[in-house]
Order: sequence, then structure tokens, then C-alpha cells
Amino acid sequence: MVDAQSGHEKTITGILPALAGANVIYGLGMLEMGITFDLAQLVLDNEIAGMIMHSLNGIPINDETLAVDVIKKLGIGKDYLAHETTYQYMKSQSQAYLLDRRMREDWEAAGKKDIYKRAHEKMIDILENYKPVPLPDAVRETIRSIVVESEKELVVNLKKK
Repeated sequence: MVDAQSGHEKTITGILPALAGANVIYGLGMLEMGITFDLAQLVLDNEIAGMIMHSLNGIPINDETLAVDVIKKLGIGKDYLAHETTYQYMKSQSQAYLLDRRMREDWEAAGKKDIYKRAHEKMIDILENYKPVPLPDAVRETIRSIVVESEKELVVNLKKK
């Protein structure tokens, strides 16, 4: 079942290994200790993994992101939150597509879709409309040569037995 607990578990079991330096997040799309696989959960886990990866990059701290020039220009006691640079850098911090951050009234007026429903709709859209970008010919040829060589090696090893 996909619920708040599963979301929490997916996040915590993804971020802790990532913070420790692991470069693989295991279990995307899996539920019930891997017994169940859910494509909508996979879509949701993809967003969680993306947010984890974004978090690992840290928060850039420099004169531009601190808006030192804006602070000097506007002066003490002014509205920095309404300034365009605040909005610009706030947007770069989190690019969630499934999370709905609208006010409750707006969310209710839009149909009250929970995150699983949005993930399920995205999954259907991917299955119906996604067109993968073809691999470049050189890459396809390299992969093909690896397969051919591996098959030859397999045949040689089978004959030795």
C-alpha cells in the first residue's frame, strides 16, 4: 500500500545511504519488501531519488545566491521575499512534479488528487506517450560488439566443459 509511511520509508532508506556515499538507491518501485512492484510507485520513487540527488549537491553559497547586491540596493527593512531573485533561487531549490504544494483550498478546488493518483496518471502518460531517444549508432555498435564477444566467449567456455 502506498501511503505516508511508504513515502517516509522510501525517503529515509534512500537518503541515508546517499549521504554515506552510496551511488545506488535500491528498491525503486518496490513495496512489501520487494514482493510487490508498482509502476506508479516507481514514478513516485523517481521523484524522491531526484530530490535526494539534488540535496546531495548542497546549497550554493555565494554573493549571488545570498543576494548581497539586492540587500545593498533595497536597504534595511525592505521586502526581500517579494524580490525576483528570491523567487528565482527558491525555484532552483526544489523541482518537484508530483508533490502538490498548493494551499489546501486550491488543492481541493482542483480535485483533491493525492500523490499516488498523480503518480498513477504520470505512469499512464509515460506508458502511452514516451518515445525514447535512440542511441547514437556508435553506442549501439559498441554494445552490439560487447554482446557478440560475450556470446563467443560463452560458446568457448561451454565447449570446454
